[in-house]
Amino acid sequence: RAVLRKATALEYKIQRRALRKEDFINYIQYEVNLLELIKKRRARIGYSFKKDEIEHSILHRVHSLFNRATGKWKDDVQLWLSHVAFCKQWNAKHQLSKVFSTMLAIHSNKPALWIMAAKWEMETRLSSESARHLFLRALRFHPECPKLYQEYFRMELMHAEKQRKEKKEFEQAKMDLGEFNYSEEILNGEMARIVYRDASQKIKGVEFQLAVLSIAKLFDFTQDLQKEILENLQARHAEDPLTWDYLARRELELGSLQPSEHSTKQSKVSDMAQREERCCAVFDEAVRAVPTEDMWKCYITFCLERYNRKTNSGELKQKRLERTLSVFSKAHESSLLSEALYKQWLQLLLDSNLSEKAVEVAETASRNFSQSVETWQMRLQVLIQLKRDDVTQCFEEAIKHVKSKGTLPLWTLWVEWSEGTNSKEDTEALYQRSLHATMPAESVTMKEMYLDWTYRNCGYKKVKRLFTSLCENRPFSLDFFRKMIQIEKEQESCKMLYLREYYERALREFGSTNTDLWLDYIKEELTHPQGKPENCGSIHWRAMKMLQADLVEDFVSKYTLLQTGHL
Repeated sequence: RAVLRKATALEYKIQRRALRKEDFINYIQYEVNLLELIKKRRARIGYSFKKDEIEHSILHRVHSLFNRATGKWKDDVQLWLSHVAFCKQWNAKHQLSKVFSTMLAIHSNKPALWIMAAKWEMETRLSSESARHLFLRALRFHPECPKLYQEYFRMELMHAEKQRKEKKEFEQAKMDLGEFNYSEEILNGEMARIVYRDASQKIKGVEFQLAVLSIAKLFDFTQDLQKEILENLQARHAEDPLTWDYLARRELELGSLQPSEHSTKQSKVSDMAQREERCCAVFDEAVRAVPTEDMWKCYITFCLERYNRKTNSGELKQKRLERTLSVFSKAHESSLLSEALYKQWLQLLLDSNLSEKAVEVAETASRNFSQSVETWQMRLQVLIQLKRDDVTQCFEEAIKHVKSKGTLPLWTLWVEWSEGTNSKEDTEALYQRSLHATMPAESVTMKEMYLDWTYRNCGYKKVKRLFTSLCENRPFSLDFFRKMIQIEKEQESCKMLYLREYYERALREFGSTNTDLWLDYIKEELTHPQGKPENCGSIHWRAMKMLQADLVEDFVSKYTLLQTGHL
C-alpha cells in the first residue's frame, strides 16, 4: 500500500500540464531504488519467481519515463547518459541500442557520445561492423576530430587482434574452416593503417601523431605501422620539440645495447646510466637542431624527472645531479631559460648546498626578468636564507625596478625581515614608507600588519594613536577594524566608549554589506559591563535601513536567534 501510495503521488506530478524535470527524475529514482530493494530481498530469501510480473513491469515503466523525459528535454545530455547507465546496469541491450540511436540523432555534435556508442558496440555486443559504421558516421559530422580518429584507429587494431586470436585458436584445434578464411591484410592491421593515413592528411599536429603511436605500441603486431608513423613524425615535425622529446625518451625503452645474462645490481645501474646517456645525446642534438626555449624546457624537464627518481646508487644520483646542473647552465648561456625554470634551478642549487652559485643565478634571473615580482622575491628569499649583508640594497633595487602595482609581496617580505633584523625605528620607517609606495588596495594589508606590529612592540597607547592616524586615509579592510576591537578587548580597563567608536568607524565602511558586524555590535552592548542594552533597538533599526536588501532577511533571522539565546 505504501509503494502504491508513493507511486500514485509521483504519477500525478508527471501528469500536470506544466511538467517539471525534477518530478521525472524523482519518479525514476524512486523506481530504481524499488528495483534495488526487490533485488536485495530476492537474494535474502532466495525467491526467484514472478520476475516478469514484478521487475519487468517496473523496468518497462522506467524506460517509458526516461523516453518521455528525454523527449521533453532533448538538450539535457545528463538525462540521456542516465538512461544509458540504467540500460547497462539492467542489461537492456535492445533498449540501449534504441537510446543510442535516438541520442546520436539529436546530439550528433558531441564526439564523446559517438565514441561511447561505438565502444559499447565493440566491447559489449562484440560487433566490429556496427562500431565501424558508427565511427564512419561520426567522422562525417566531425571530419577533423583527433579523438574520433584515435578511437577509430584503436578499434581497428582491437578488431585485428581479435581475429588473430580466433585464427590461432582454430589452428590449435585443427578445425576445418571451409570457405571461411582470414584476410592477411586485416590481420596485419591494414584497416588501421588506412584510418591513420586518412587522418594524417586532415590533422596536422604532432600531438595526434604521438597519440596514435602510443596506441599502436599497445599491440604486438604493429611494428611496420609504428615504423611508418615514426617516419612521418620525423619527416613532418622535425622542428617540433615534442618530436625530439619523444625520440629521446624512446631511448630509455629500447634497453641496453649489450644485455647481460646475469643481471647484478651494478650492471643494472650501469645499464640505466647508458640509457640516460643515449637520451641526453638525442637531446643535445635536439637543442642544436631546434634552439628554442620549449626545446630546452623539454630537456630540463627530462633531467629533473630522472634526478627526482629514487635510486640506491649514490654514483647514479650524483651523475644525474651534475647532468641537470650542466643542462641548466647551457640553457642559461643560450639565453633560452624561462622564469619558471630559473626558479627550479635555484631550488636545486639550494637543495644541493651550492649557495654561492644560487646567489649568482638569482642575480642573473632578476637581471633578465627585472619587471617580475616573483623573480625578485625569489632572489631576496635566497639572500635572507643565506643571511647575506646586501639584503637591504637588494630590496631597494627591487622596488626601483618593479612597478608599484603588485609590489605587496616584496613589501611584506621586507617588513617581516626587518622585524627580526633591524631596530624598531627602522622598521617603523619602513612601514610608513610602504603605505605610500603601495597601491591603495594593497596598502590595506600593510595597515593591518603595521597595526599588529605596533601593538606587539610599542604597546596600547602607541597603537591607539596609530589607528587614529591610519583612519584618515582610505581604503580599509574589515580585519583592520576587528584587529583594533580585539586589541581594546585585551586591555584590563576595556572601555565601551572606545569600542563604540571602532564599531561606528567600521559600520561606516562595511555596514551595508556585513550582517555579522551589526550583530557583534549588539552583542557587545548586551554583554559588556559598560554596555547599554537600550541602544540595541536603535542599532537594529539602523541595520535594517543600511543593509542591502538581499542581506536584511539573513540579519533578521540571526537577530532572532540572538534574542532567543541560540547565537
